[in-house]
Amino acid sequence: MEKVQKSLRLHIALVGRVNSGKSSFLNLVSGQDVAITSPLAGTTTDTVEKAQELIPLGPVVWLDTAGFGDDTELGQKRMSKSLKALDKADIVVLVCEGNKIEDVEQQIIKEAEARNLPLIKIFNKADKYPNIKSEEGAIIANSSDLSSRDKVLTAFKAELIKKAPEEIINTPTLIGDLVKQNSSVVLVIPLDDQAPKARLLPLQVHVIRDCLDNACSVIETKETEYLQTLNLLKNKPDLVITDSSVIKQIAEQTPADVKLTTFSIIFARLKGDLQKLVEGVEQIANLQDGDKILVAESCTHHADKNDIGRVKIPNLIRQKTGKQLEFVHIAGCDFPKDLSSYKLVIQCGGCMSPRRLILGRINRCEQAGVPITNYGVCLSALNGALPRVIAPFPEIKKN
Repeated sequence: MEKVQKSLRLHIALVGRVNSGKSSFLNLVSGQDVAITSPLAGTTTDTVEKAQELIPLGPVVWLDTAGFGDDTELGQKRMSKSLKALDKADIVVLVCEGNKIEDVEQQIIKEAEARNLPLIKIFNKADKYPNIKSEEGAIIANSSDLSSRDKVLTAFKAELIKKAPEEIINTPTLIGDLVKQNSSVVLVIPLDDQAPKARLLPLQVHVIRDCLDNACSVIETKETEYLQTLNLLKNKPDLVITDSSVIKQIAEQTPADVKLTTFSIIFARLKGDLQKLVEGVEQIANLQDGDKILVAESCTHHADKNDIGRVKIPNLIRQKTGKQLEFVHIAGCDFPKDLSSYKLVIQCGGCMSPRRLILGRINRCEQAGVPITNYGVCLSALNGALPRVIAPFPEIKKN
């Protein structure tokens, strides 16, 4: 269970005013002393993440956030961190002291509504508030009473199942709708300087597992042995999936009647809105001298001399447009509130990010009127292969 990528888990944000008992509630439902608890307000100073298997929902990530309602300078910084956690969440659990729904709780409800996040209310500390009146969907809990765990957990899971996103409850397939069972799928995986030592990238592993789940045969090869691999096959493969960095070569070497796409394109469909990312890449043709482009990575890593986001894509765009452009790079959870100065946003593949985070960024760009695309779509377009790699997805339209 611990091997399941965090990005593929249901992310549950525990939020509430300081000392409402969020961490105690997490310890209660997880059955472990995951978070430090104390009667002192503000014990949780940063978001604590805990992975767990929550049957029947499957693998989840708890986001235990710092409390709202602390007006000190440090408290404001804690609240800023808590709001960033909401950008990753699939569902919000509002832990209240008793059934208090006051200004602090109303602010949290508004933040959840602004992100279109489903919300569950926990009326906590029932021992101190014996006259709590319940409401539909709310759960009454006493986080200090371990004997109540089974009852609280059963009610809580029932609400999670009702309100969790459909794609979390029934995870969509990656390739199952592209090929039939018993098909052959060739995966082209370069082992360049950016490939992790002695292991595959998470998205590559996920594709392999999905192929096996759909009763497909998987053939893995490097780009340098790709033609040799094709020649060894008795029949043409039903689908070829390649790393975006070698899409130009693989598109030229793959027979025209063989379906071809990229790992990044497949994950863009799983994690975000592939149609909007395809539409966004058309902005490259409209760029002018002096335009700013935001390149956003969702995780942090040491960038080498051939880094895709910091080197390869900027160089290709400059070559394609012939324009003097400014590229701004960010990494991790940071994402600008004001996007008005940018003409284009290029998001990484998001293989380590929850779907909610990627969709949130796409939505913010749409609200700001700024086109957004991603690494894989961008590389395919710049190498003249975009129509080819989106052809397996008939629902995607390209102008």
